[in-house]
Amino acid sequence: MLTTFDLDEAAARAIRQGASGFLLKDADPEFLLAAIRTVHAGSAVIAAAATRELFARFPDAAPRSAPPQYGALTEREREIFALAARGLSNAEIAEREFLSEATVKTHISRILGKLSLRDRVQLVVFAFEHGLA
Repeated sequence: MLTTFDLDEAAARAIRQGASGFLLKDADPEFLLAAIRTVHAGSAVIAAAATRELFARFPDAAPRSAPPQYGALTEREREIFALAARGLSNAEIAEREFLSEATVKTHISRILGKLSLRDRVQLVVFAFEHGLA
C-alpha cells in the first residue's frame, strides 16, 4: 500500500487483510524501487516510520492464550518468531542468535508455514493480535 498519510485505519485494515507492504509516497525513489522488488520477490516491507504506529494499533492487553497452531512451533522457532515479531531482519536475528542468515530464513519459512502466514507483515500482525509480542 502506497499512501500520502501516516498509518491510518485504512492502512491498518489493509495490513491485517494481507497487504505485503506499507510505504509513504515521500519515500526516496531508490527505497520505493527496492520495496517493489522486495514485495515482488515474496517478502514484505513496512516503512520504519509506520512500524511504531502499527504496533500502537494493537491493544496492550494482558497476554491471551496462544492459538493452537502456535503450539506447533519448536522452542527455537518461538525464539525466532519473537525476534521477527519485534521487527528484526534476518541479518539482525542471525547476528544476535549466532546463526547463519540461511538458518534464520529456514526458521522463518517453517514458522510461516506452521502458522499459515504469507509473510513477515502477517507474522507481526499475528503476534500482536494474539498477545505474543
